[in-house]
Amino acid sequence: MITGGHVMQAVGFDENGGPEVLRSVAVPAPQAGPGEVLVRVAYAGVNYAEVQHRLGDFGPPDLLDIPGMEASGHVAALGEGVSGFVVGDPVAAYLPDGGGYAEFAVAPARFVFSLRTPMGEIDLRTAGGAALVLPTAYGILAEAVRLRPGDTVLIHAAAGGVGSVAAQIARALGAGAVYGTVGNDDKAVYAKRFGYDAVFQRDGFPDAVRDTTGGRGVDVVLDPIGGPTRIASLEVLAPFGRIAVYGEAARHPDLNLPVLPLWKHNRALTGYNIGDVSRRAPDLLRAHALAALELVASGAVRIDVTDVLPLAAAAQAHERMQAGRNQGKTLLRT
Repeated sequence: MITGGHVMQAVGFDENGGPEVLRSVAVPAPQAGPGEVLVRVAYAGVNYAEVQHRLGDFGPPDLLDIPGMEASGHVAALGEGVSGFVVGDPVAAYLPDGGGYAEFAVAPARFVFSLRTPMGEIDLRTAGGAALVLPTAYGILAEAVRLRPGDTVLIHAAAGGVGSVAAQIARALGAGAVYGTVGNDDKAVYAKRFGYDAVFQRDGFPDAVRDTTGGRGVDVVLDPIGGPTRIASLEVLAPFGRIAVYGEAARHPDLNLPVLPLWKHNRALTGYNIGDVSRRAPDLLRAHALAALELVASGAVRIDVTDVLPLAAAAQAHERMQAGRNQGKTLLRT
């Protein structure tokens, strides 16, 4: 049990900027309020959304912001009204308000997931990169694009944390073929581990997709990149194809797209934002997370943790991710 006045180590920032604004701090540990669970963090996942947070894409920090939207660890305390957990349980947690880069973090109970599943127990290291990545990939495929058995899928950023699990989840949900795009040859070699039928260089991918599909194109595109990649993706959609937008990694200005070409070419554009789902459809987010965790526990989906760094090295993890040098999932260890 954590009591008032307990001090913990964390990494945060009090101004927007490059990776160097992240600094180690000693701060009071949070307390579990009504409907919340306090987690003693073992591992925190590093995500591009946290890079954007630091850069200021979501606004300036509120005094000291502690990033981190997913973590694994053990239940340390339960807030009023919380049941279904006991102190010491191993869990993964989605943290809609951040706070994962710390020794302790608080999460809404509905976004805390037991690692003891009907299919077996998931280890803490794997789970450190699960609670944001898994429901995002599952939600995009199951809800945003309504993947149907036999659909062909193209996944941009195929070697990233979401891309590497999205390829496997697409297979589990019945995709007929899964293609990916990456930024360099090393990432192409890496991405092929996850069951892609083919992986293309992002530069020039439209011709490669058309050649591979005999000119038909693909039914579904997952795009966290934006800008010219997004525009080019429209051109490779098969009739009634769908693009799911779920990020702006290239940080281009927003597109102004005409609607008439969507109508005339039977195309659809949709979006997925886990923060919005957590606010307006939290039960759906929980259902997606639980379904995806079962796929991990069964062995159908693998989260590939490629690097584990100490919490104090968060800036190093951010530098790699911002430069596009990351593959798979990077974790911070408390």
